[in-house]
Amino acid sequence: MKPEVRERGAGVRQGTRYRMIRELGRGGFGHTYLAEDTHRFNELCVLKEFMPQVEGESALQKAKQLFEREAGVLYQLKHPQIPQFRELLRVQSGGKGHLFLVQDYVEGPTYRQLMYSRQNCGQCFSEAEVRFLLEHLLPVLDYIHSVGVIHRDIAPDNLILRNVDSRPVLIDFGGVKQVAAKVGRQLCAADSDNSDSCSPEPGRYLTRLGKVGYAPEEQIESGLADPSSDLYSLAATVLTLLTGQQPQDLYDPNTRNWRWRQELRLDSQLGAVLDRMLSPRVSDRYPSAQAVMQALQIPYAYSQTSLEPMSPAIEAFSGSAENKDQERHSGHPGVPRSLYGSSQDRDAESDSPRQFSGLGSALLGLVLLVGVVVTAWWAIALSKAPENEFSNIPNNLEHSEHSPDLPEAKARKEELDRRQVQMGIDPDFLVRLTNQIVGKEPNFEKQQSTDGFEEASYQVGLELLEKIEVHLNPTVIPKLGSYGRSDLEQWRTRVNQIDVSRLALHDLADARFFSLFPEQRDQDFFNRPIGQIWYAMVEESVDALESGDLLKEVQFKPGAFGHTLSDRLQPFQGKVYTMHLGEGQLLRLNLQAPAQTTQLSLYVPHPTINLPFLLADDQQSTWSAQLPQTGYYKVVIVSTSAEPITFDLDISVDNVQSTLP
Repeated sequence: MKPEVRERGAGVRQGTRYRMIRELGRGGFGHTYLAEDTHRFNELCVLKEFMPQVEGESALQKAKQLFEREAGVLYQLKHPQIPQFRELLRVQSGGKGHLFLVQDYVEGPTYRQLMYSRQNCGQCFSEAEVRFLLEHLLPVLDYIHSVGVIHRDIAPDNLILRNVDSRPVLIDFGGVKQVAAKVGRQLCAADSDNSDSCSPEPGRYLTRLGKVGYAPEEQIESGLADPSSDLYSLAATVLTLLTGQQPQDLYDPNTRNWRWRQELRLDSQLGAVLDRMLSPRVSDRYPSAQAVMQALQIPYAYSQTSLEPMSPAIEAFSGSAENKDQERHSGHPGVPRSLYGSSQDRDAESDSPRQFSGLGSALLGLVLLVGVVVTAWWAIALSKAPENEFSNIPNNLEHSEHSPDLPEAKARKEELDRRQVQMGIDPDFLVRLTNQIVGKEPNFEKQQSTDGFEEASYQVGLELLEKIEVHLNPTVIPKLGSYGRSDLEQWRTRVNQIDVSRLALHDLADARFFSLFPEQRDQDFFNRPIGQIWYAMVEESVDALESGDLLKEVQFKPGAFGHTLSDRLQPFQGKVYTMHLGEGQLLRLNLQAPAQTTQLSLYVPHPTINLPFLLADDQQSTWSAQLPQTGYYKVVIVSTSAEPITFDLDISVDNVQSTLP
């Protein structure tokens, strides 16, 4: 293994977000790794290193800009049966820069793995199963072609039978390799000052656009590709699954004919459709996936899934001059062309109600139903098969051990991501906080390894975001996760300068914090994630005290021996009232407020171990005593009510000093 692979081994982070688990494989695209997304509850994802190493930050930034310019549509393609493209990750390591594509990780066997499993049992795919594949994959091709994207690399390796819903998922868009190669050539051409180090070895920036046997000849020879090219590759894939043989064994390059009829018998309708999809001349093939669907009598309504609209301002990659000639083959005039693709993996759409008439349609429905059952059976059998059964199967670069969530959970996860970005909260902190809260739920150990635990995490995360957004100022939310004891010491120093003690400051934050998290009372939460919310409330209290919103100095009128305060508190709000009094004076307090709605505290000017306070969180309404010290006494009143309250505080003192010494 190369040194750079060891650098990105298990446990190593790429950037601040992704933690590498292991290398999945290597191919024309580059190295591919399995990683955890620490900002999304350690969700598994795939990191694909698409570029050779580049020297320096400027070259790395330029490579990223070039790729984003060329592959702008990559960010916006969205279909439930294409893995989600998350981001382009830029990482500096060992003085060199690396670029990674980050994508979702899909759970399920590839169709090549399924085919090998069948061969071990002396079987191949049935006609019903390949009809099921066509029925569910043609709408995907119709979508990507409608927005000007050609997959260019359809083959059994790049199709996954997703475990969660037994739907085929299209992965590993071959055009991404084309973009990576083009960016590499542009970087090399621009680096005229360092031509020696940039000079590529033979074939370094050349990419084979499609697999031999699966891709049509014009795509292999000249790089030309259009919707009919993908349809050709799909038909070749179907025949491979039906026969268990490679396309090269079924195709005669001299006559340019496919000899599949020597290996199997198919329904005449399906056979005729495959023959036309495999026509050597582009003009003889079906021009679009919709045309194939019509020929197979797949209702068009079946393909109308809940797809998010593309931005109208997409600057698609047109490639070199010869690549622009592809537009004449497009089945969608006026749509920008692209030689690459990726998408977002949304929740699997619900099948539209199917309308069939006649005996033939009824039989077709029965066949498709049998196909679903058989396909699901094989998927289950494969998942339980011993590992050595697939010891010779190539790694699936986008295979996932992490099951996609149900639609409701997926929606919660997407809402969680949107809200945390909108609020500016640190995702790492939110993950730690959510894990702490969920970890206190009943049966946590049992839930930890189930989808229910993940769904609970997303729901708890949303509830936490709601609390944080409602009860904290936007200015402190981005700081969550970074507070520490040094901040607390600075805040105590600041309030001491306005004659407010740390205990009085804590009272203000405690009232708000324990109203949200009552289970944390009497707990050591300061060094735990949830303690960060308390820290934020302390900072807000300091600002409110300094501004005078929560602080008032009591001044006695000349000759008076008492003073009455009338004030109003919002739910779980507190306020501090200071007054300078002398040792030996008699102080009387009388608080008039709704029953069981307030707590009263009285702090001395110079607290000691033996005398930290005179009252602390007391619910009594009257108090009197002789004062032990001279200085500023602090009266703190906090609300324990979920509704706003008003109160009156009567303060009586003998030997009142109207002028401070």
